[in-house]
Amino acid sequence: MLPVRLLLVLSVICLSVGCRPKKPPLVNTINYSEELAPGQLALRKISPAEYPTFSLRQSNPADLTKSIDHSIQYLNRASSKTFYPYLDITHDRAKASLLALRETIAGSSMGVSDEEFSRTIADKFEVYQSIGGRDPQTGDFTNRVLFTAYCTPIYDASVTKTGPYLYPLYKRPADLVSDPISGEVAGRRTEEGSLVPYYSRQQIEQEGVLAGQEIVWLKSKLDVYIITIQGSARLQLPGGEMLEIGYAGANGLEYVSPGRQMVDDGKITKEQLSLRGLKAYFANHPEEQDRYLSMNPRYVFFAETAGGPYGSLNVPVTEMASIATDKSVYPRAMPAFLDAPVVDQAGTPLPYRGFMMDQDTGGAIRAAGRTDIYMGIGPAAEARSGQQLNPGALYYVALKPEHIETYLQQMDTTGDH
Repeated sequence: MLPVRLLLVLSVICLSVGCRPKKPPLVNTINYSEELAPGQLALRKISPAEYPTFSLRQSNPADLTKSIDHSIQYLNRASSKTFYPYLDITHDRAKASLLALRETIAGSSMGVSDEEFSRTIADKFEVYQSIGGRDPQTGDFTNRVLFTAYCTPIYDASVTKTGPYLYPLYKRPADLVSDPISGEVAGRRTEEGSLVPYYSRQQIEQEGVLAGQEIVWLKSKLDVYIITIQGSARLQLPGGEMLEIGYAGANGLEYVSPGRQMVDDGKITKEQLSLRGLKAYFANHPEEQDRYLSMNPRYVFFAETAGGPYGSLNVPVTEMASIATDKSVYPRAMPAFLDAPVVDQAGTPLPYRGFMMDQDTGGAIRAAGRTDIYMGIGPAAEARSGQQLNPGALYYVALKPEHIETYLQQMDTTGDH
């Protein structure tokens, strides 16, 4: 089962509805979360006149190169061929695109002007743009994408239920059935051999249906919830050891937003719809955690990992160099270019333009209008990612067909893997 990265933001869907029950709805808000029609893809090829101004100045070249290498590692696996071609991008073209971008970055100094870098990209690559979310008034796609973020949190935990460690996370259960290539969940195999939907979050957490299959125990129900949304964590054990856990499967049920219901119920305002706001609310109202958090039936299972965190391509994700999208409509491992506000450590949205690799899947992302940025490990990354909620534009680049063979021969010569 391939791991799936789940976004931290507990609800952004309230952007498309009124944030108080008695207020009129926001009728002109882009529907970022609308699912595409079966067979429809998120990207369209654009003309050179529509190309953005590419930039390298806000990227960390070392991290970006590392992320590119992880994508190449994925595409060198035979199983990756299952997901190509994507539009006119063949599997060979995808690999060659990564090699060409890595060479382009290595040959460009950090001081290169955006204009010069853009010319280099336009000379070598064709550009595709996300159709984004749909305007509910016109019915047209807007080319606007909502950028949220996720991270790998660090919490205290214990491998046994003791003292304050009362709230468990669970291993992947033996009766969970999923496709070994796509990771799609088929359901729960019963003792009679039939398949039924897997247990919901409420059944798992409040009815104890998986008792005995705990992997670790935490101090807080909300910490447990956040880890199941994020899909990975680093856990500080009482003896000082750091335990790394990662995604080992999910129950296959669709994400439902507790935060949206809390806004509609008047528990929090739209402005409080962030990790910080939710933590503050539940700190004052712990009795409401079960009610709201169980509204999301989706649940994630874990295994001990090392060297991660890993994305759904089963390669490590890299801080500010990896993104998560819906892999049924976006191409796996390809280079993406973001042109959108990204929050700094203080939560201030600042203009951002840079490349990141599409290496992960957002469990709550089911549309062309959503993208999740990986922001790193620990408390600072957690605080920052919980405040990222800004629309922008998303592009992908693919090497021009006439250059493909040159780079594939380079791969054969250098033994890239």
